[in-house]
Amino acid sequence: MAAPASAPADSRSRPAVRDVVFVDGVRTPFGKAGSKGQYAQTRADDMVVKVIRELLRRHPELPAERIDEVAIAATTQIGDQGLTIGRSAALLAGLPKSVPGFAIDRMCAGAMTAVTTVSSGIAFGAYDVAIAGGVEHMGNHPMGEGVDPNPRFVSDKIVDPSALIMGSTAENLHDRYPTLTKQRTDAYAALSQQRYDEALQAGKITPDLVPVSTRSEQGWGLATTDEPPRPGTTVEALSGLKTPFRPHGRVTPGNAAGLNDGATGCLLADADTAAELGLPVGMRLVGYSFAGVEPEVMGVGPVPATEKALQRAGLTIDDIGLFEINEAFAVQVLAFLEHFGIADDDPRVNPWGGAIACGHPLASSGVRLMTQLSRHFAERPEVRYGITTMCIGFGMGGTVIWENPNYNAGGAQ
Repeated sequence: MAAPASAPADSRSRPAVRDVVFVDGVRTPFGKAGSKGQYAQTRADDMVVKVIRELLRRHPELPAERIDEVAIAATTQIGDQGLTIGRSAALLAGLPKSVPGFAIDRMCAGAMTAVTTVSSGIAFGAYDVAIAGGVEHMGNHPMGEGVDPNPRFVSDKIVDPSALIMGSTAENLHDRYPTLTKQRTDAYAALSQQRYDEALQAGKITPDLVPVSTRSEQGWGLATTDEPPRPGTTVEALSGLKTPFRPHGRVTPGNAAGLNDGATGCLLADADTAAELGLPVGMRLVGYSFAGVEPEVMGVGPVPATEKALQRAGLTIDDIGLFEINEAFAVQVLAFLEHFGIADDDPRVNPWGGAIACGHPLASSGVRLMTQLSRHFAERPEVRYGITTMCIGFGMGGTVIWENPNYNAGGAQ
């Protein structure tokens, strides 16, 4: 007979839930995937190394041995994105061998999940400081490389075959919401390009970027800017693009994010530890939620994820003053905005443009959203709460709610 389980510890001995803060985030410039892209001959793990080293360079007040975890996401975890990339990149970056690491995958929301996972550990008391981020080299590893979907998904009608093709799910979303016309998505895409270019010219984008040395047949180079943006994009130019996912469809290369390479990373900490070490606080974590939806319309995922996160935090959509929404497809962003009664061109939404302009290297994008939101908070003390949200392949959505540490209660949101 097994020995009886020991009595539970006195609840007074358990650590209280601690405040989690976003200290800082950085990213590589995003590149175009493929043989002509700026990262064609650059390894994915080396991009992560650059991000980790840059975080430490920017914060000499943080002793490397105080980092308790390194969580790095990748959607395709093979090749230079394999070998438990959180641990291998930590070693390659020169962190003490005592610093552990792991890899994580939730497709496009990989970096977002890396953040929420280690943040939960910080809140519980398992960590004091952690690095979270993501990487995707879609030139080396196209989405779906090496996967073997179970044939029962289709034969047993668990999902429609279109669920396995992200562009087709965006077309399905157009079908589901007839008011989301191609004209609206093209107009939104042109606005994203315009806002990104205005932010770039105003010096808002470059401070987040860490230069990356590159190699090509022409020799060595230095990546300092995003490759994907198309400044000057007009609705008229977008209207004539082909619709690769359906004849006479509505989803085009112009109103969707492209195939991209890049890496992101951020520092997260317990609020007291941040104060002890003198680390800055970009924002405070309020709550988060993930939700599942029909895989055939995965782009609607941010809607239930946001509703769930708001309900659990005791907030409403009216409390949110800034939105960073990943632009995998323009139709997916518009589905979110229409559901919550927000105008297509609301200035609170992606003020510096989004993935349609700068790119979407799958698992890395969640931390790009967070880094930009923290920058907005620094400039907008009248805003108390903001969200980062994104759709996720195979029918999911994720939303994280953040609070502005610079909030001035006397100001108007």
